[in-house]
Amino acid sequence: MTNAIELRDLRKTYPRNWAAPPFEALKGISLTVEQGEVFGFIGPNGAGKSTAIKILTGVMLPTDGSATLFGVDVTRPEARRGLGYVPENPSLPDYLTPMEILSMGLALHGRKPAAPDAHCMRWLERFSLGEAANKLVRGFSKGMAQRTALAHAMVVEPRLLILDEPLSGLDPIGRRDVVEILSEYHRQGGTIFLTSHVLHDVERLADRFGMIHKGELKTIQSPNELVGDQELVTVRSVGEGQVAGMTAESGGRWFVEVRRSALWSTLQEIDKAGHTLIEVKPTLTLESAFLRYSGLGEGAAPPKA
Repeated sequence: MTNAIELRDLRKTYPRNWAAPPFEALKGISLTVEQGEVFGFIGPNGAGKSTAIKILTGVMLPTDGSATLFGVDVTRPEARRGLGYVPENPSLPDYLTPMEILSMGLALHGRKPAAPDAHCMRWLERFSLGEAANKLVRGFSKGMAQRTALAHAMVVEPRLLILDEPLSGLDPIGRRDVVEILSEYHRQGGTIFLTSHVLHDVERLADRFGMIHKGELKTIQSPNELVGDQELVTVRSVGEGQVAGMTAESGGRWFVEVRRSALWSTLQEIDKAGHTLIEVKPTLTLESAFLRYSGLGEGAAPPKA
């Protein structure tokens, strides 16, 4: 099966003025994303995430290397057939309504559902925009504009979604709803390539993570591989009596980090002490891995701007 996305030694260099050397935004990154996979592309601001997405969507040409979508070079327009894309800051025509924007998307992609207006309305309602379907985008909040852009990407029933910070500007309920819609799309066989600073939501969605820093791809891991890097598990409980080895937190809460081999015995001690279990989770999360690979972890100096 052809990979949905394939990058081979992809490089992008921006020229600067005569007194400064060229800036290398991408330094030869290579990765593949299989059809039906959710790939989280994460890294600090300025790491090269948006540059890679601009190349994938044909907005920008690479300096060297190659990028393909479903085996077709991204420089060819047909590579973007069936592509749903949401940029970090969607620039929607503010003189149009969400219904008009989604209808325009269908026309541009050559999609002809049996009942176009009903098809568009169904997606607007999925993103809680039904009541605003015929209102001008000009008066929308950032969250409403973001949901309109996401509905525009989904209405064409894409085979691939490329999302740059798709949860930006959304409130907690909006983030939950969007994550549920994207999860459903994934279960139905859709492919997603996304960047996000909301690492908890990326952690819930992605099958694999690629961590980029200063234009270099530092690692690609699955959640299982990420957890496998660290054998410790964090356990939290609440109760009055102290459990040996646990450290007190505020509000009668306690926590301890134990090896996975000692987890069950720790849970038994918590139960004997009459505590209520709050949380059991791997100590190493996507957030801690993000900080480690970007040089911002404990004891590491922040990378230079």
